[in-house]
Amino acid sequence: MANEAEVCVYTDGSCLTNPGPGGWAFLVIDGENEVACSGGECKTTNNRMELRAVIEALHYFQATPVKIHLFTDSLLVLNCAQRLWKRKANLDLWEEFDKVSASLHLVWTWVKGHNGNHYNEVVDKLAKRKAELYSALK
Repeated sequence: MANEAEVCVYTDGSCLTNPGPGGWAFLVIDGENEVACSGGECKTTNNRMELRAVIEALHYFQATPVKIHLFTDSLLVLNCAQRLWKRKANLDLWEEFDKVSASLHLVWTWVKGHNGNHYNEVVDKLAKRKAELYSALK
């Protein structure tokens, strides 16, 4: 798509115990603008939170013609999203992912977690804070 706007999105999920309280976060970088969002659940898994972060980020862009450079430290999410690996669990979330991503132009990039990537560290901290908040709600 010519002249398509481009944004970068970093996502991460966290779980204090697996299963247990978890959090997800995404950060949208659009030029000089940055927008972060996070949430969580009282009883979940790390893989669900990794995938939830991506889904919530993609909801943010519904009906917006944009090329999304999506960064994740989850090889599971990256490979299952591109159908390189078989989806064996969290099929409810994969169904939601398929619906929300159907009309979006996604470019996937894996980043090594906890390796000094500034934006990955930002979303990691946001997701952990939400997991801690949901832990306190128990």
